[in-house]
Amino acid sequence: MKNIYFVSVLVFLFLMNISLLSKDENTFSAVSNFKLPDKLSWCGEEIPLDDPIIRERLEREFYLLLQQPGQIMLYLKRSRRYFPMYERILKEEGLPKDIKYLSVAESALYMSRSSAGAVGLWQFIKSTGKKYSLHISKWVDERKHPEKSTRAAAAYLKFLKRDFGRWTLAAAAYNMGENGLRSNLRFQSEEEYFDLHLNSETSRYIFRIVAIKYLLENHSKYGINLSKDKYYKAYKHKTITVKTRIKDLSRWAKSHGTSYYKVKLLNPWILRRELRPPLSSRPYEIKIPVGW
Repeated sequence: MKNIYFVSVLVFLFLMNISLLSKDENTFSAVSNFKLPDKLSWCGEEIPLDDPIIRERLEREFYLLLQQPGQIMLYLKRSRRYFPMYERILKEEGLPKDIKYLSVAESALYMSRSSAGAVGLWQFIKSTGKKYSLHISKWVDERKHPEKSTRAAAAYLKFLKRDFGRWTLAAAAYNMGENGLRSNLRFQSEEEYFDLHLNSETSRYIFRIVAIKYLLENHSKYGINLSKDKYYKAYKHKTITVKTRIKDLSRWAKSHGTSYYKVKLLNPWILRRELRPPLSSRPYEIKIPVGW
């Protein structure tokens, strides 16, 4: 009986492999026709794709992303929730709208935490977050506040651009730290990101951002289509200003016609079941849902 079962499994796997091989051949044929354009840019800075080494490095990120259509789909779906807010704040702060793709590369537009302790859509470490006026305590972490962390990221990137002169270098410094980048520029006697030998993550960083930008702006060319109603939308809400302690966030939510779950969903920066009053004169602004 066991032998019959074993043979049946082998036959099933053999047939599946034949089916998958046929599909893979079509997939490989399609992928081989996917090519990067001759010109690409980020934040107005052209990527030197006429250099075969640079093109190869960008193609690595491009083809690796094409292996993850589900991830690209999630980028697209989440983009409608955050990109309008990003673009508004970036415009107000005088930064190019392409900066929004840096956030995609950092966090996949998800409230993630890295192994190094970087948090939120813009992946701030604690020291940098505090330096750029984000309130971080055992009660709250504004690195997870979408609007405030975007303001902080804009301020930090603006500073880095003034310091290093180019957006590609500013982004590299954002990823590896300004002191680390400055040391590499000085040691290697170089002035451009594309001429630097850097650690693995930062050497791929700009290329990943550019590949993300290109694929999100041209996703339909690669068979990734999404109707307008399938995007994740920003949650409709109103804001309540809070200056005093909230002892029971669940009870507070109920008193405002909503739930603890929805308050936490709209305010991921609130870390606990209660909220202590702010240490500064700046009150908290808590979002609660409207119409859902």
